[in-house]
This record gives sequence, structure tokens and C-alpha cells, in this order.
Amino acid sequence: MEGAKGEGPAGDGAMENSVEHPRQQDHLIRDGDFVVLKREDVFKAVQVQRRKKVTFEKQWFFLDNVIGHSYGTTFEVSSGGNLQPKKMMEEITSETKEAGIDNRNIVDDGKSQKLTQDDIKALKDKGIKGEEIVQQLIENSTTFRDKTEFAQDKYIKKKKKKYEAIITVVKPSTRILSIMYYAREPGKINYMRYDTLAQMLTLGNIHAGNKMIVMETCAGLVLGAVMERMGGFGSIIQMYPGGGPVRAATTCFGFPKSFFNSLYEFPLGKVNCLLNGTFSSKALPPESKDSISVEENNGTLLDDLQTSPKEMEESIVEVIENNHPQQETMEVISQEPEYKEHKERGNKKDYIQELQRKQEQQKKRQIEAATLLNERNADGLIIASRYHPTPLALSLLEFVAPSRPFVVYCHYKEPLVECYTKLRERGGVINLRLSETWLRNYQNYFQPGIHLLSSITTTFGEQGTGKY
Repeated sequence: MEGAKGEGPAGDGAMENSVEHPRQQDHLIRDGDFVVLKREDVFKAVQVQRRKKVTFEKQWFFLDNVIGHSYGTTFEVSSGGNLQPKKMMEEITSETKEAGIDNRNIVDDGKSQKLTQDDIKALKDKGIKGEEIVQQLIENSTTFRDKTEFAQDKYIKKKKKKYEAIITVVKPSTRILSIMYYAREPGKINYMRYDTLAQMLTLGNIHAGNKMIVMETCAGLVLGAVMERMGGFGSIIQMYPGGGPVRAATTCFGFPKSFFNSLYEFPLGKVNCLLNGTFSSKALPPESKDSISVEENNGTLLDDLQTSPKEMEESIVEVIENNHPQQETMEVISQEPEYKEHKERGNKKDYIQELQRKQEQQKKRQIEAATLLNERNADGLIIASRYHPTPLALSLLEFVAPSRPFVVYCHYKEPLVECYTKLRERGGVINLRLSETWLRNYQNYFQPGIHLLSSITTTFGEQGTGKY
């Protein structure tokens, strides 16, 4: 659901917050960078670290050799788990590409392949590459040349996927990370497809220099998408429930530190105090270290460790609706090197002092966020939460300047219908629309594997007007 705040002068809501050092357009992979590994249609976000063993699609390897190469380079896993840049594969000879007319006379009796599993294992032990193994499987198949060209391509693709360990290292982006999360764990991002996220960014008019309010429970994916679109210029206030903000997916983007200078956070439970004018900095909860970015034990995705929410104000308790996120057990990967250093040194006193210093710094940032919210001139609002959107929208719209857009996402239709009705009854919004996004995949008949994506929006209801 999207709309705009009601009548009034446009005002100057954008906060001037320039970044001294914009993001460098460096296309080379460096040590410590966050990258996305791609194999066929499977993705995984990891951080490049020397001598760190990475497991991906039942294959383990080290990422040392990717350092210094360009993003988009394809590597092949060699013996010892080392990655070697893969050369362009030679086309299969015309003799091998001889094809039959149909497959009606081919019998799948399990005897068409002359190579046994022991023979294939022996080839692997000799260090034979996957491409050569696939070629030998083709040459030792008694039925390959009798298959149709389509069946041959399907056979080759299946064997390549099984025996060739090909990894492509790509640069993280909103589209790639959204596809990655949606394919593996859509529940983490509230079943939000990448086409829906793209429409949210467009309808929310996200651009550099904006002052945005983001309330999301999508592991930081929506927040990262907004940060990427703004490019480090402007300011973002992240509203969060519980003990601290979750930014696991945001970490996967690999933003420079300068991007986080314009990122603020504010607890959702203190919104009511801020609206009533009773907010006090002493009431801010200390930042919980349980919200450190973590990775799953099975190595599929970087994700978050959520703590159960604390008691909130009455107007926000409706948002939670006794649906506290479950706590999950994952492998910790600290975003800050100091965290591991203190643990390894065993200097407990220094670690506690460092922790207190960071908590004070985070508390100071929250006070700054409260100051920004009190100006009530935000340029936009994005809500993508598992909680009921109605109380969230009614409360957070108070901080948005007039004539500014806002977007509310929910996986279910019924809560959005209620939110739509409440906003129309309340007034103060114009061009209010309730829409449903859906995606259709088109496959080119002549080039299998190339998909043209078409996203169509169906609009429900009428445009609403009102006074504020």
C-alpha cells in the first residue's frame, strides 16, 4: 500500500548530510570484502578472508585466490580447495553434437554408460577436471548420439552440475541479495520478492539526500536497499522493536563506513513518548549485543539473532500482538574486529570498557535520531514488518512532512485492507492505493534459460483525499 501525506507546503525535509568520501567504484575483490558466490541459480553471501574454509553446494574451498580479480570472474575448484580462474570452455565438436530425430527407441536400462562409479572416482583422484569427466561420460555413453539435441543439452547440463565445481563471484546488490534470501529463506524477509522491493523503492521516491524513516523486520534487507539507493547521502532513521536493530542482510551489502554515518536508530517502544513530548534519554534501553550479525550453521545465508521484544507502550503493543519472533541459534560472525580480538585476548576488563563505550555511543546516536524525528519533516516512510501495519502507520506518519510518499508492505491482504480503511477514515492522506504485485516468468523458446520478467500491479479501491 502506498500513498502520500495530506495537504500542506512541501517544505524542506531533506537533511543536508554530505559524505566526504563517496563509495569507490572499485571492481577488484579485496580482502575483507563481502561478496556473493553464484553457482547456477544458487547464491550465498560470504566475506572474503584468507585461509577461511567456505562450504557452498557440498563443495569446500578457500577464497584466497579471488583477491585481486574482478567481480564476475568465474572460478573452478581445484585440488586442495583452491580456486583457479576458469578459461572459456571450448565448444563440443560437431561429431559429438550429432543428434537423433527422437528418443522413442532409447531404453533407460542403466547400461548405456560404460564408466562405473569407481572409474569416475579414479578420474577424480588423478586430478582430472570436471569438464574432462563430462566429456568422457559423453564419449562412453552408448545412447548419447541417438538423443535429440534438446535431450543432449539437458544431459550435459545435468552432468556439469554434478561434476563441475564452477563458482562465480559477483558483487552484492539489492536484486541479488533479495533473490538469495527469497530462494533459501523467504520467511526471513516476510516473503518479499525482488520485484515488490523494487516497486517499494520507486513508490517511496528513494533517492540521495532524502531523510527516510524505515521500519522493517526483513533482516535488514529493506534497510540495505534504501541505503544503496541513497548512496550515503541524506539520513535514515531505522525504527526497531526489541533490544536492538537487526542488520544482518545490510552487512552483506558491504557498504563503506561512511554510509553508516548517516544511519540512525530509534526504539519503537519509545515512539509514543516522543509523540507525547515525554521522551527522556534516560529511558533508552542499552544496546543488546545479542543483535550482532551472525551466520547460519549450515552456511546458507548471513542472518540475524533476534532477541525477544521488551515491554512496549500501549499503542505499540498492538503491533506485536503477542507474536514475538523466535530466538534462533546460529554461528556468530562479528561485524566488528574488536569483538573477536577481546575474546581472544581474554582481557575481560578492557572488553567490558569497550562495550560500555560503544553502548554510550549508540545511546548518543539514538538521541540524535530522536532529534531528527522531532523535526517531523521526513521525506518518506517505508514499513515492511511482520507486525500489524495499522498502529505502525498511524504513529510513524506523524514524523513525515506533508506531501511526502509512504509505502506499507504486508505479506497478507487483510491487515493492509484494515490499514487502508483506517487511513481513509482518519484523513490526511492523498492518492492512497492498495495494490497487489505478482510476477510472471517468460521463457524464450529458442534460448532456454533466458527469462524475461514482467511485473504487473493490480490496483484495488479508489484514490483517497483528506485534510490533515
